[in-house]
Amino acid sequence: MTTSSKLMFRASLVAASVAAASSAYSAGFALNDHSATASGKALGGVAASNEDISASFWNPALFVNAKETTVYVSGAYVMPSMDVTNISATDAAATSIPGSSTNNDSVDNTFVPSFYFAKPLSDKTIFGVSLNVPFGLSGDYGDDWKGRFHATETGIQDIALSFALAHRVNDWISAGASVQVHRAEVVLESSVGRVGGEAIGRIEADDTSYGYSLGVALEPRKGTRVGLGYRSEVDFDFKGDVKYTGNSGVLSALAASNIINANVSDSITFPSVITLGLEQDLTPKLMLGLTAIRTGWGAMDGIDINFESNQSNSRLTFGFEDQWMYSAGLTYAYSDKLTLRTGLAMDNSPVTDKYRSARTPDGDRKWISIGGTYDFNDMTSATFAFTHVMIEDVSVDRARTGEDTLRGSLKADYESSANVISLAMNMAF
Repeated sequence: MTTSSKLMFRASLVAASVAAASSAYSAGFALNDHSATASGKALGGVAASNEDISASFWNPALFVNAKETTVYVSGAYVMPSMDVTNISATDAAATSIPGSSTNNDSVDNTFVPSFYFAKPLSDKTIFGVSLNVPFGLSGDYGDDWKGRFHATETGIQDIALSFALAHRVNDWISAGASVQVHRAEVVLESSVGRVGGEAIGRIEADDTSYGYSLGVALEPRKGTRVGLGYRSEVDFDFKGDVKYTGNSGVLSALAASNIINANVSDSITFPSVITLGLEQDLTPKLMLGLTAIRTGWGAMDGIDINFESNQSNSRLTFGFEDQWMYSAGLTYAYSDKLTLRTGLAMDNSPVTDKYRSARTPDGDRKWISIGGTYDFNDMTSATFAFTHVMIEDVSVDRARTGEDTLRGSLKADYESSANVISLAMNMAF
């Protein structure tokens, strides 16, 4: 990376330091609130949208929506709730683990920012820059819950800086592409040892990698718009370290089993995303949007931490499956200045019952969204959206076998939901 790119990333890390939102919002650990405009209609028709440049996250061809130099700044405040009940667990020696049988304080409210800039280079070609957080996961159960040998804290954060070109080929075809620089960080923490002889092991690792996106937008006849966008897989080779903390007696006992501070590494592929969108003007004021998004979660086989010491690898199989999200939204031009939106979505989880864990207690989601945009003048507008996310109740059931031999067993029930408030400003110059 160049010096200027590094400085931009450092600034973005400060702005997005809390952007690893709880998985209570999006399936897996994808974050989908990159635009208050799109959120208001539950992403309905987003890859075909002609409303503003924020739809370029899903389809870079949509930077052609900028007729002048344009800045779009969006932020989503995520308010998740996750109640964990009926918790029971044993350690590797089959000793029952003490602690509360409930945990209702493992997720926090968080803020997810997005930024877009578009500059027309000609009447047909647009240069675009965007900053997003495509993936994020955050959870902190604390050190005292019964499942602490499986997880105490989990954090994943991916910040992407994109540079795009979009070109209007003719009156009804536009195409676009972007290159992306991704900076990702991973935090994995849990208890190690046995009941009565426990320490905390904390892994922190990061990497910089690269991806790309491609897109095309069509308007085969006036009022009918179709869009297709593709975001590539991103391969990370994480490097960092593991540090163990606790009383000296426990640490000495762990050291005798080669459980010591060490450098670590792991290779993980973040999934590709394909977005297909359709928008149809039903009347001069009412528009229908439909979206199908396929996320290639199957590329993520799991976490396999390699310790640069004599410790055995630490493995957590994800067992993710490729999944679809479907949504439908309506946009209504209430007046010359006010536009209203609403939408519904079904977001299918990639997690299977067999491999669900305390780090990925994920279930299918349903969204209900409302929103609107107010145009102050031809150059400036403000957008609002509210989304309520209903999440399927799920259970974690991990046996004291296989990759859980050293973690022990864990059973727990999860009940989750989330509310998301999104605000954005769109300014043309």
